[in-house]
Parts: sequence; C-alpha cells; structure tokens
Amino acid sequence: MVDTDRITGAAKELGGKIQSAVGDLTGSHRDSAEGRFREAQGAAENVYGQAKDTARHAADRAQDYAGRAGDRAQDLADEAQDYAQDAYERGSRSLRHGARQVSHQVAEYPLASLVIAGLVGFGLGLLVNANRD
Repeated sequence: MVDTDRITGAAKELGGKIQSAVGDLTGSHRDSAEGRFREAQGAAENVYGQAKDTARHAADRAQDYAGRAGDRAQDLADEAQDYAQDAYERGSRSLRHGARQVSHQVAEYPLASLVIAGLVGFGLGLLVNANRD
C-alpha cells in the first residue's frame, strides 16, 4: 500500500514544476520561485512517504518473521511433547513387563527368591553400617 504522503507529495512536486515552468515562460520571478518552493515541498513529502512505506514494510517483515519463529517454536514444543509421551509409554510398558517377569520368577521359585531377597537385604545392611564408621 502506497502512503498518501507519497501521492500528495508527487502531486505537489508536479504542480510546482508546472508553476515554475509557467513562471519561467512568463518571466514572473514570483511564480517561478513559488513553483520551485512547492516542488521542493512535494519532493520532501514524497521522500517522507517513502520512508513511512519502508518502515511499514520492515515492520510487516519483522512481524512475519516473528510469526514464523513462533510457529516453529510451537512445532518444536509439540514434537518434544510427543517424544516425552512416547518415552513415558515405553517406560510404563517396560516396567509392567519387568514386574510380570519378577512375579513369575517369584511364583515359580519362592525359596530361591527368599534367599536372594535376604542376601540383598544383608548386603544393604553392611553398606549402611560401613558408611557410618
């Protein structure tokens, strides 16, 4: 979208050129000077409009980049959430499978399981007492 200052500036600049040319043709120094002054005003207003357009364009591009960065961050967050959920589900399955295996071994070999549990408890007791000394 073109800024209105650019349009009015270009119109003033053209009007100033015409007035200046008419002043030069008729020999009117006043019209010639006013025409050049309007031409300069129009050129300045046109440049001001161009600067506003450039700033607007830069702001739009920055907003686009920020939007894309936000979208990418959301995509990464979604991927991380999916990965964490998948890891949690795999861990839960592994834990359930391990618990079933241990239960099966304990049910099949109860005496051996009792001896192993006693030895583990005894070993932990020794470790705890060794740290206190």
